[in-house]
Amino acid sequence: MFDRLGRRDDETPFVVEWFVKNGIEVWSAVEGEQRFDNHVDKLLNYIRYWQASGESIKTSVRTKTRLEQLTESGCYTGGSIPYGYQLDKRGRMNKRNREVFDLVIDEDAAKIIQLIFDKYVFEGFGAQRLCRYLTEMNIRKPDGSNFPNTSINRIIKNPIYTGVIRNGEARSDVIPELQIIDPETFERAQKIMADRTTHHAETPLNLKGQSLLVGNIYCGHCRNRLTLTTSGRKRINKHGELVREVRARYQCHYNVRHPGECDGQSGYGVKKLDGIVEQIVRYQLSRISAASGAEIVAKQNEKAIELAKARYNVASTQLADKQKELADYQAETIKVIRGESRLDIDLLNDLVSKAKQEIQSLTATVDAAKLEFEQHLASSDVEMQEYERIKSWADLYDTCTFYEKKMIISQFIKSVYVYRDYTLEIEFNVSFEDFKTMATECQEQGRNKDPLVYVTA
Repeated sequence: MFDRLGRRDDETPFVVEWFVKNGIEVWSAVEGEQRFDNHVDKLLNYIRYWQASGESIKTSVRTKTRLEQLTESGCYTGGSIPYGYQLDKRGRMNKRNREVFDLVIDEDAAKIIQLIFDKYVFEGFGAQRLCRYLTEMNIRKPDGSNFPNTSINRIIKNPIYTGVIRNGEARSDVIPELQIIDPETFERAQKIMADRTTHHAETPLNLKGQSLLVGNIYCGHCRNRLTLTTSGRKRINKHGELVREVRARYQCHYNVRHPGECDGQSGYGVKKLDGIVEQIVRYQLSRISAASGAEIVAKQNEKAIELAKARYNVASTQLADKQKELADYQAETIKVIRGESRLDIDLLNDLVSKAKQEIQSLTATVDAAKLEFEQHLASSDVEMQEYERIKSWADLYDTCTFYEKKMIISQFIKSVYVYRDYTLEIEFNVSFEDFKTMATECQEQGRNKDPLVYVTA
């Protein structure tokens, strides 16, 4: 039929007409020859392809809808196979009664996926460093080539590794048989990627060097960020060998460039400052590890929720009473109009106006109380997850690698302000009240020690 030539109503009719005008006959085995003997032929030619265009749109919509339905039901619908999976026939049949392929986990490749996420989330490796690491470990793609940065980024962002098949906007429920990475690790990876894109201080942009605090350490005097600098000198060791000794320090560039405007030190030794901060972190984590904090956090959340709920209930009751009062006034107004009431109309109008104002105020109070109650409900789960995450840090900190410690500290500590003589002010990324109590205790102890430490949360 003619619609095999094309289904674009703004193009195909004119192509057919051009052929005929240039002496080329256009025939359809079903519809015969297309001629242009009169104006009606031109109209019919255009209508034919206008209808074909509409059918093409309908077919496209039906196909897209069906593919989305298959995706939402957890079926593989074609396309490139994500690294970590392979195709296998599992007995699923299509409408033509033919067996089709489904995704299954490739166990060997899945271990590499887990390695990539572990290095990215827990040791702070970026895409470039992961590429170099995989090359050094002689880990390559199935075709023998190295993993490029783009492949690493696609792996990190692909929800298929949590067991969720995606096709455009359509997503399936979690399919346990396809899950390689747990959802918490995947979400953490997304947050790290977003933080690095926006230069967020909670996630270090890189883990080069042997300093713990690059990115979240500031001069307490001028409040500018400190940068890491190194200097080297040559010396003779005990074996008589000439060696180069490298020293690292946190430097306040504002102090160096604007002498006299910043009354702090120009720099602080990395080894000494990191040692002080790590000692504080160990102390705080040990307190968390020893305390039955989960129960305390749960009780605190429960009290806050109960208090917010009580405020909401009281405000709702007051609003209901005031609305009933207004209804009574309005009913009395009708009686005044009919001459059945002894109340003065002006007094009644004042009472109605006052009641409406109070209802408006109480409605705002109810809305605010409801919002507070809902926020406490939402934050309760978040704080428990936060506590469990910090508890896991406390259990792992002494046995993890330096890079893992750097990731933990970057997430645990929001900022460190350092003053002269290594006096520190530390702000933690913690929201629950139990840790704030610990922070206060640490603050009191810090005031009696050298160096002086102030801790906030």
